[in-house]
Amino acid sequence: MTNELIDRLKKLKILVADVDGIFTDGSLYIGENGMEFKRFHVFDGAGVALLRAVKFPLAIISGRHSGVTTFRMKELHLEENLFQGNLAKLEPYAEIKKKFQVSDEEVAYIGDDLIDIPVLKRVGVPISVANALPEVKKCALYVTKRSGGDGALREAIELILKAQGKFVPALEILTKDTYKDI
Repeated sequence: MTNELIDRLKKLKILVADVDGIFTDGSLYIGENGMEFKRFHVFDGAGVALLRAVKFPLAIISGRHSGVTTFRMKELHLEENLFQGNLAKLEPYAEIKKKFQVSDEEVAYIGDDLIDIPVLKRVGVPISVANALPEVKKCALYVTKRSGGDGALREAIELILKAQGKFVPALEILTKDTYKDI
């Protein structure tokens, strides 16, 4: 990890994430009745809990509207920070910045597809996942080792919390135990 990345991570006040390809592997399973299914990884849900433990906000921008996404974000207590159905992601990104009163340099964004590039180019810490498109990886300051839908969001969350000295406190809050050797 470079000194530049560490310095930028320390300035962060919010993480913003895409859904399909980040929380999920990007696959959509649609039955003949139109019922949609998505696979979410529990590592990422636990990562969200780590953020909540230290009151570090997470907002979600998804280009498509999905009832499954709405359901999962309610489970994770993120429904108030969920923005869906706008492929022009700079519009919800501007709303998020206003809502949380943050500047671009105080935001990390994690994305995987071409529609994420405009936001990635603005934020202080642009992150992509291992299986992102090459054009997206070029915009990223950090590329996760894990793929989207396979714990990549959790990896990004841990990266941020560790850089800010909040990872161990988050674990201790969640587990009500002491972690001295991490």
